[in-house]
Amino acid sequence: MPFSVRKITGRIGAVVDGVDFNAAPDPLIIAGLREALNTHKALVFDGVDLDDDDQERVLGWFGDLTTAHPNLPAADGRTNVLAVDSESSKSNEWHTDVTFVVGPPQITSLRSLVTTPYGGETLIANSAAAYRDLPEPLRAFADSLRAVHTNQYDYIRPAATSEARRDHDRAFLATSYETEHPVVRVHPLTGERGLFIGGFVKRIVGLSATESAELLRIFQSYVTRPENVLRWAWSPRQLLLFDNRITQHYAIDNYDDHPRLLHRVTVAGEVPVGVDGRRSEQLVGDASHFTRVAELVA
Repeated sequence: MPFSVRKITGRIGAVVDGVDFNAAPDPLIIAGLREALNTHKALVFDGVDLDDDDQERVLGWFGDLTTAHPNLPAADGRTNVLAVDSESSKSNEWHTDVTFVVGPPQITSLRSLVTTPYGGETLIANSAAAYRDLPEPLRAFADSLRAVHTNQYDYIRPAATSEARRDHDRAFLATSYETEHPVVRVHPLTGERGLFIGGFVKRIVGLSATESAELLRIFQSYVTRPENVLRWAWSPRQLLLFDNRITQHYAIDNYDDHPRLLHRVTVAGEVPVGVDGRRSEQLVGDASHFTRVAELVA
């Protein structure tokens, strides 16, 4: 490969050097980046000179783009770019992006525009490693379970502290979505199994709210084990890609009132499939304006 890949931790994350994002797309480069993403789950690129058009173009190497979000407006009137802005929201909850729809993104990209003088890191967890860490009886139990994900659950804070955050929360909740996903998702490219849970999960199918909460707490504790987590401190002109199918992430709110701004672009993903071969099912809401998932094959 005409680029280098340097591991950041033993289980997740790598820094990639030597990719010319201004060059025409090269199938060999794209295949190498895909292989690196399959292996390391999260890739960091330093010193990139990209604007919104460039970020959309580069993410287009990996597939069709989603729109910015099912409910939230795109940045600056664009279609595919979401502003991750501390003035309107802080995503300090473990989650996988947009799992309340039947076709969550396969890849999420974040590009740094305004970084903080301290704090503001993004945590990314390897949910495949978490699954492998489970004792065998828990793995077998998890394989059999399905969970309902929704944007109406407690991922949204009950009391926003500014008008911008109240506007954000109202928009986020404006249209309801619920989707039933397998608790263990089989990655469509690698065949790895990963815990497919996070902050949008409302309940486990067939269990009470109390039973669901207790079981999810156990599963989630494996996802967030320190050895499964990359803690990335942002600098200007960085691009971060992570495989949304087999990771969770968390934006740490540890930078006081300093502004923090990232731009997010996501690549359309497949309908998740469980160990038993069952696909996810949309229960409430139509997100066809967000992603062309119906045309993708798991």
